[in-house]
This record gives sequence, C-alpha cells and structure tokens, in this order.
Amino acid sequence: MLKKFEMSTLILRVVLGITFFVHGVVKFQGGIENIVGWFGAIGLPGFLAYVVATIEVVGGIALILGLGSRVVSALLAFLMIGATLKVKLAVGFLGNGEMAGYELDLALLAMAVFIAINGSKMFALDQIVFKEKRTESTSI
Repeated sequence: MLKKFEMSTLILRVVLGITFFVHGVVKFQGGIENIVGWFGAIGLPGFLAYVVATIEVVGGIALILGLGSRVVSALLAFLMIGATLKVKLAVGFLGNGEMAGYELDLALLAMAVFIAINGSKMFALDQIVFKEKRTESTSI
C-alpha cells in the first residue's frame, strides 16, 4: 500500500514540477517585461513577475528532482491562491471566453497542497542529500 502511495505522490510531484517549470520558462521566453507590465495593470508590483517566474522555474526543477518538495509545493500553493483570488476568480470556474477560469489553478493548488502535506520520498534527491544528516542526528 505504501509503495502505491509513494508512486502516486511521485507522479503528482513530477507532473506539478513540469507544469510549473514550463509556465515559468514561457514567462521568460515570451518577454518577462510583458508580464511585468501585466502585473502592473492588475495592480501588483511589476517586480513580482520576476519572483513568480523564478519560483515557477526553480521550483519546478526542484520538484522534478525531489529537492525541498514540501517547501516548494507550499510556495507554489501560495502562488495558485494569489492567481485565483487576484485574477481568475472574477472570470469564473470555466472562464469567460477571453480568459481561462480557475479550474486548472484549483487542480494545481490541490496537487501542491497534497505534496506540501505529505512530502514525496520516492526518487527524491532529498533522500540522498539529507540521508547522512539524518543518520548523524539519530546516532547522537
């Protein structure tokens, strides 16, 4: 049973990581200054566009590798809450024909919260990086 849970969590972690990585890369490739301008237009400080895009790219890679999954997922959950409340809520669950709704944001939020709560150990760099540290602290 535990193996199925870990495998399912691994799938969620990697898919979430890929999704955020791609979204972050697109923000930079499409011209981050456009995103800065859009943030300003919706009443957010422009520099937050860099923060969001960086969290998406770096966080996406970290999730794929299984490095700091709980912390990264919590950050991504906060991004999804912000995006939903600030932008998507007004256009509804399925959108308004001009902009997508918050259905994808809600699914990504649920995935991120699940990983933030449960972590993800299978094929995770955390298991390698922090294994020695755990062994040292338990032997004291």
